[in-house]
Amino acid sequence: MTVIEAKVHRSSARNAKMAFILTAVIVGLLSAVVAASYWHPIVALFVGVLIGVPTGGLVWVLVRIWPVIRLLWWWSIETTLAVLLLTAWVQLANHTPTPVTLLVVALVVGVPAAIRPVRRQVKAWGWCLVVRHRLRVCFAQFIIANQSGSLPLILWAKPTPVGERVWVYLRPGLSAKDLEGRLDKIAVTCHASTVLIERASENNAAYLRFDIKRREVLNAHVGSPLVDVIDRAAPVSASPLTIPTALDLPDVDAPTITLPTQGKPARKPATTANGSKPAAPSASSVPDDDTSDWI
Repeated sequence: MTVIEAKVHRSSARNAKMAFILTAVIVGLLSAVVAASYWHPIVALFVGVLIGVPTGGLVWVLVRIWPVIRLLWWWSIETTLAVLLLTAWVQLANHTPTPVTLLVVALVVGVPAAIRPVRRQVKAWGWCLVVRHRLRVCFAQFIIANQSGSLPLILWAKPTPVGERVWVYLRPGLSAKDLEGRLDKIAVTCHASTVLIERASENNAAYLRFDIKRREVLNAHVGSPLVDVIDRAAPVSASPLTIPTALDLPDVDAPTITLPTQGKPARKPATTANGSKPAAPSASSVPDDDTSDWI
């Protein structure tokens, strides 16, 4: 099994060499300039070399072992738990008799296994550890890394009601758009139903949040407190209730609303050519019905 890829190994060697040269030159010159104000320039140059070369060597070591540090980060939680459990077992075995040791181990293992809420929490946090490694497998298998071969950095994970939530920091050369088309493959690798990706920061596009969904909680049966409010001693109606399933408009008993009648609006008098309204006709100018008959 390849622990560190050849591409990553070559890239770290090249970066370590460049980091050593830059650090040694810059730190050496700065140290020589500062020392020149106290000693002879030749002595200051030797002082700069003595300070710059060890500092560059330290930087070279840090850059060179960075792939190993990243590998230790991937297994940091498991390593810490293993060290703590082994230390606790050794201390317990050295300071207690064998029956007491077995009893304590039985209680530590049996009580969480017997209590359902504790067992569910342990299982949820266990899946968080598994998901971190499954995502690393996804990144190593079919997700494109940058030119140096650096994969995204998996930060931490926590359980959710539907699965797990993992925070990931992308490296240069990879974006969230590149991962959106591979969500089905990530779900298969993580043994989940679906996977969603969202930005975890508004100011940094490289900081993403993976929501891994394993179960559906919306279709679960939820107890209602209204059942306890119902009086069980109340009489029950003997006649069954008839609930209509379909209604026609004639079957609807709606009140009849009669709108009030409105008179015709008064006709506005026409205006003359000069814009003035004509005078109202007098009673003498209106012909009488009897007079018109004579004419």
